[in-house]
Amino acid sequence: MPKAAAVTCGLAATALVLTACGSAPATTAGGKTAATATSAKDLGGMDALVAAAKKEGTLNAIALPRDWADYGALIDGFTAKYGVKVSVDNPNGSSQDEISAVTSRKGQDRAPDVVDLGSSFALSAAQQGLLAPYRVASFDGIPQAQKDAQARWYNDYGGYVSIGCDAKRVKECPKTFADLRKPEYQGQVALNGNPTKAGAAFAAVYAASLASGGSFDDIKPGVDFFGELKKNGNYTPVEATPATIEKGETPISVDWDYLNAGYAEEFKSKGVDWQVSVPEDGKFSQYYSQAVNKDAPHPAAARLWQEYVYSAEGQNLYLKGHARPALMAAMAKDGTLDKDAAGKLPTVSGTPSFPSEAQQAKAKQTLAQGWGQAVSG
Repeated sequence: MPKAAAVTCGLAATALVLTACGSAPATTAGGKTAATATSAKDLGGMDALVAAAKKEGTLNAIALPRDWADYGALIDGFTAKYGVKVSVDNPNGSSQDEISAVTSRKGQDRAPDVVDLGSSFALSAAQQGLLAPYRVASFDGIPQAQKDAQARWYNDYGGYVSIGCDAKRVKECPKTFADLRKPEYQGQVALNGNPTKAGAAFAAVYAASLASGGSFDDIKPGVDFFGELKKNGNYTPVEATPATIEKGETPISVDWDYLNAGYAEEFKSKGVDWQVSVPEDGKFSQYYSQAVNKDAPHPAAARLWQEYVYSAEGQNLYLKGHARPALMAAMAKDGTLDKDAAGKLPTVSGTPSFPSEAQQAKAKQTLAQGWGQAVSG
């Protein structure tokens, strides 16, 4: 799934006390710096935050592929609007790779400023004290169940686990998890990463569990499901990416619906007929979460990125990438939602429910103990 450095200098804004480049960061009359600001108001408002971010000049991001949920457009839009360069390290990295980079690069200019984590990994990062509390202007519009009360993380976009299939290579595409057991899919079923490290794969195992008699409290049936697919030869350990799909190495991919839907559009011109289904027997929805590194080397740029991502412009860009933005309901209510883009989302019935923090922690422990053994050999 998944840097350049700049020095924070004094800021030319009326709410700030000017300092020389290389000296202590500029502070407001209340003693706040960009690194300690919990809202734009703490720095004197959006104009002051923008000025501070422009002075830093760079945002260190990590694990943001340009073809994932329209992140290419988000990155370009942020730079065009604010003149802040976005440096993306390890674009295909996993959520665990992001957390590892935050811890291993602490105090370095190349440390990530912001992270985009699977929800279970965001919870872990918050528990480890790695994230800075920051409340974006639109914070109140994010559903209560999709944000941390301390504003250390909050959901930005999400979707449903789906099955993508190359209809030109697979005679009859699977529509359910039960279908994936069929012998004609030998060596064809792939995941987007390792579920102990990648949020997309973690969700796929959870969905398989729901399809196999499990629950939010019990992910083991999902582990056993993929163990069965490995044993009968259907599961391939090759990580599904646009490149492996185009080459025919992973003709069936269990992945987020917004990624599979994006591939369907991307591959049309390349002669790949990529079909997407949300399996009714394992309906699982999950969101990713944005957060600011507590020790971000570019703290103002990090906070400005959050404001952009949770603006109507940023949220609608996720929507154009076939993802469901966290502020979708609020934007539909205030008239800022891109209705055309919303109408192109894969159809799903019912209202999604989400595992709790405790349930996700238990699931991760089960995966850590059993995944390797289930799919080894």
